[in-house]
Amino acid sequence: MPSGAPPPGHGVPRGAPVLLPHPVTRELFPSPVPPGTGWPGDPATTRTPRARTESDVRRLARSAKDLPQVDARSSVCRACPRLVEWRESVARTRRRAFADQPYWGRPGPGLGDPAAQLLIVGLAPAAHGANRTGRLFTGDRSGDWIFAALHRAGYATQADSVAAGDGLELHGARIVAAVRCAPPDNAPTPDERRTCAHWLHREIALVTPTTTAILALGGIAWRATFAALGALGWTVPRPRPAFGHGVVVPVTALPAPGSPLGRAVAVVGSYHVSQQNTFTGRLTETMLDEVLTRCRVKDHTAD
Repeated sequence: MPSGAPPPGHGVPRGAPVLLPHPVTRELFPSPVPPGTGWPGDPATTRTPRARTESDVRRLARSAKDLPQVDARSSVCRACPRLVEWRESVARTRRRAFADQPYWGRPGPGLGDPAAQLLIVGLAPAAHGANRTGRLFTGDRSGDWIFAALHRAGYATQADSVAAGDGLELHGARIVAAVRCAPPDNAPTPDERRTCAHWLHREIALVTPTTTAILALGGIAWRATFAALGALGWTVPRPRPAFGHGVVVPVTALPAPGSPLGRAVAVVGSYHVSQQNTFTGRLTETMLDEVLTRCRVKDHTAD
């Protein structure tokens, strides 16, 4: 914000929403952003049904006919009161560095190719990252790492992801979150994880006809992925495999209609691209590149 400039909202009538310019398009939006108001990539409209309970989430997820419908419905979900209050409070107060920008302030929908070979599962949006930009892994250092790696691997059209509407596209890869709202202290509760899991279950069911590998970023995403696969009826090892960086576990998808055999899909583990891991060297660029290379292997039965 320029020195001496009035703060956002200066001169606005009391009670009226403050409108702030999008960092790419410069269109004005309230913070948080209502659906159907023109935010770049917003999958929802003013008529998209909103879940307010876990049973609503289950019903709306299961009845979604395709990934765009999952994206739209999940992006307006209000089923977890604590998460709704937190994400919208952050969007209203905003971090000082982003005080002149509107915050998305809604759940983060899936991102990328609907016919993806690689499905990447993360934990949850960051309060001033995806909760601000409206795009998963965008606007913080975690995104700097994952998109640079995806660009090196040929999945992303550019190495950085700044904001929705910046031209980034993913080809052959899709990113989703186990929990779609930014949680306080980056720690969703068990009830919140269980409620949000219905979106992940439907997402996996719809994307995996083309998927050959699922990359789980961190232990929570690893457990959420195997819970989803088990709930969907896939053949998974028992007991569930322990998480570890570079661990590859072949699983078997449900057979397609008319086919006697299910497809082999690999679940691959990676340390999360959090600053806690990347700043300390627990996760390096080489390690991340290596797991992405393993995700391209077509036959994991020898792992």
